[in-house]
Amino acid sequence: MKERIKNTIQKIRERIRDGLSGLYGPDELAAMEDGMGTVEVILIIVVLIGLVLIFKKQIRAIVESIMNKISSDSDAVMS
Repeated sequence: MKERIKNTIQKIRERIRDGLSGLYGPDELAAMEDGMGTVEVILIIVVLIGLVLIFKKQIRAIVESIMNKISSDSDAVMS
């Protein structure tokens, strides 16, 4: 792990020296393990869909009350 970090730092120093800081080649992009993976994103989406299905009535009531308030306020402004 330390060797990998040292290699990455060395590559960054070389790119800065060459004026190409922040750019990664295909090999570096493929080797990166940072960020979220596909499984994590899918799990988050599944949880969000589950929450929406569980609280569907409450979400609908909140959205309808907000839309009614916006509609009544816009009617007051327009008249």
